This record gives sequence, structure tokens and C-alpha cells, in this order.
Amino acid sequence: MTPKVKKTFFTILFMVTGVLMFAQNVKVDTDEFSPIALFMGAIEWMAPIAFLGVVSLVLFFVKFGILYFKEKLDAGKFYLKLKGFIKNGQYDEAVKTCQPHKDKILGFVFWNGLLAFNDAKKAGKQGVELEESLANALNEAGMQKAPQVTAGLHWFDIVGQVATLLGLLGTIAGLIDAFSALASLGESEQGAALTGGIAKAMGTTGFGLLVAIPTMFFKGILEGRATTIVSKIDEYSVKIVNEISNSIKK
Repeated sequence: MTPKVKKTFFTILFMVTGVLMFAQNVKVDTDEFSPIALFMGAIEWMAPIAFLGVVSLVLFFVKFGILYFKEKLDAGKFYLKLKGFIKNGQYDEAVKTCQPHKDKILGFVFWNGLLAFNDAKKAGKQGVELEESLANALNEAGMQKAPQVTAGLHWFDIVGQVATLLGLLGTIAGLIDAFSALASLGESEQGAALTGGIAKAMGTTGFGLLVAIPTMFFKGILEGRATTIVSKIDEYSVKIVNEISNSIKK
């Protein structure tokens, strides 16, 4: 939640508190309230917020499937297998080992780097020039694929912010209804109108936060996984460069 949104939220909360204190002596019928009645009473605000909640869930499950299942690859074991081929100078075998994993970001980076290295070696490059071919290919593949890991995560920020702001707009609408009831209706009618206005004000804010908070939690889970994948790309790219550099020197 941005500082502006926080400031607006607490300002409106203060206004709602004032209305509640001012109206504490007004008799209201609390038997009319239920979650469904509260939702339907502010449907013009609740429906868009509920839609954002569904969007958040869909985004989470799609990205979760990509990061935790599609990109599932034991980098340590994969590297050890490649390391064995590299030590024995079996670079063609190393490339073939990476090929079935090209659909995964880490596998693609390794495959691209080793393929470029193998081609450069066959072309007659040696020493530093050969090492640079490998490092450049790994860096290029990493720069190409790393953004895909975090792609779409910004939508969780957008959904969370918009859900919160819609809740605040509903709060303002509810306060307007409450103040209008106090200003224009008789005592006999003020109770129901005031209760409805306050219910809309508090309900929409609560529902907005109910969507925004899990959305931020979803982003945190996915962001942690994305950071791990990118870190492994960097870590094992360096290890492969070092391993091949040592084999070249030998």
C-alpha cells in the first residue's frame, strides 16, 4: 500500500469513527445484516473487487505452476552431470544432456552456453577467446530468459492497489449515504439509512483489504521462487565457466 493510499485510508477511517460516535444513539436494526446482505448492499463496489480477487487467484495458480512445476530442475545434480562430461572433454555429450531441458530456463541457459562453446572450439578458437565465447553465450541466454521468471508479477501489485482503492471509494460512497441520512431524513428513517451507509463504508474497505492482503502474499511466494531461479542461473553459470576454464588450462 502506497503512502498516499495509507493516508487516505486512515483519513476515511477517522471519518467513519466520527460518524459512528455521532450516531451511537440512533437505534438500528442489526438483524438485517449478513455477509450476503452486506455484499448485495454495496454490489457496485463489491463486484469489481470480487472480480479482482478471482484475477489474483488465476494469476497465482498459473504462475505457481510455471515456477514450481514447469521450471522444476535440480540445478546441483544437473551441474554435477555436466561437470563429469566437461572434465572428460565430452562437450557434445554435455550439449545433448542439456537439450531435453531446453524448455526450462536453467536448462536453456546451460544448453545455449555449452553449444556456443562447442561450436567455437570446433571453429578453432582457443584460450581466452574460447572462454569468452562461453561466458558471453551464458550471459546472453541469462539476460534473455531471466525476465521471463519475474514476468507478470507486477500484476499482483496492480490488483492489490486497485482492490484497496475500490474499497476506499466504496467507503466514501457509504459515508456520503450516512451523512445524507443524517441531514435529510427524519429520526424514524435515519436508523436504517445510517446503518446501510456505515455498513457499505466499512464493508467495502474490509472486502478490498480481504482481496489485497492475500494478493500481496501471493506475490511474495512467487517472488521468492523467482529470485531463487535467477540466483541459480547466475551461480551455476559461473561454475560452468570456471570448470571449463580449468579444463582448458589442463
